[in-house]
Amino acid sequence: MSGHSKWATTKHKKAAVDAKRGKLFAKLIKNVEVSARTGGADLAGNPSLYDAVQTAKKASVPNDNIDRAVKRGAGLEAGGADWQNITYEGYGPAGVAFLIECLTDNRNRAAMEVRTAMNRNGATMADPGSVTYLFNRKGVVLVPSAGLDEDDVLMAVLEAGAEEVNNLGESFEVVSEANDLIAVRTALQEAGIDYDSAEVSFLPSVHVDLDEQNASRVFRLIDALEDCDDVQNVYANFDVTDEVMASVG
Repeated sequence: MSGHSKWATTKHKKAAVDAKRGKLFAKLIKNVEVSARTGGADLAGNPSLYDAVQTAKKASVPNDNIDRAVKRGAGLEAGGADWQNITYEGYGPAGVAFLIECLTDNRNRAAMEVRTAMNRNGATMADPGSVTYLFNRKGVVLVPSAGLDEDDVLMAVLEAGAEEVNNLGESFEVVSEANDLIAVRTALQEAGIDYDSAEVSFLPSVHVDLDEQNASRVFRLIDALEDCDDVQNVYANFDVTDEVMASVG
């Protein structure tokens, strides 16, 4: 199991902790609202909204909050914000490349928060395009591994365009081209296989190996960035061994 995949599992567990603080709820609700604004309130006709709603429900976001977000986004209820997507790029400790996706109604605030988090944690901002080439835009579905083996998942998604299935321990990571995400998710549903999340993500094509000291610094930076209200997703191209992952907790 690669260290990066180990971090994917840890990050998934961390989401449950973030949910208790309300941080994750706010981000998921924002994602629902934007998906509804982009493609309308009909879940059947708006796959992005369907996935955003399912992810929110699996994180225990109250249904009333989800419904109101859908209505705000679709213009059926007042109060929707003018959310804008912004991506920042930078380099962290040990030269780790970072992509930081923001969803904000205030570009100046988002830029200041991200820059402050980077500067305080030994990182620097980078020019647009200087980091993105190190990542590939992919569809990623996380499937709980309980009661399943890798072949079960692989057989279900192979014809739908899945490129690989990675065993992360407590879950399987199904990777596809971004355009095949809906087909892969649908294939899992038709096979009766539950999934935790289905989303377009950025996976690194080149990894930077980290020792314990630099891993701790990188994780502190990730925490600082994810604590920013405008930050939706943080992607980084590091890799760590299981031993380093265990030692940094």
